[in-house]
Amino acid sequence: MDLKILATVFTTVFLAELGDKTQLATLLFAADREVSRLTVFIGASLALIVASGIGVLAGGVVAQYVSEKVLHYLAGIGFVAIGLWTLVRA
Repeated sequence: MDLKILATVFTTVFLAELGDKTQLATLLFAADREVSRLTVFIGASLALIVASGIGVLAGGVVAQYVSEKVLHYLAGIGFVAIGLWTLVRA
């Protein structure tokens, strides 16, 4: 296992998830006094694991047909497009 890649992926996903709608939804579920926080934690954790698993599997399939360099360009263009769209709508 490459610990540098592990740390990079962890940091990137952790920072991306902070304050997003998923975390806010989890916060709202956990704020309900009648709901077990452990149940909310397990449910949210399993959802993130499954969503991440789908991303890993899809990435593996896409990588078989598209070069890494093209994927980097597409990801960069996608992030820039989302940023521009966000600025235009602001």
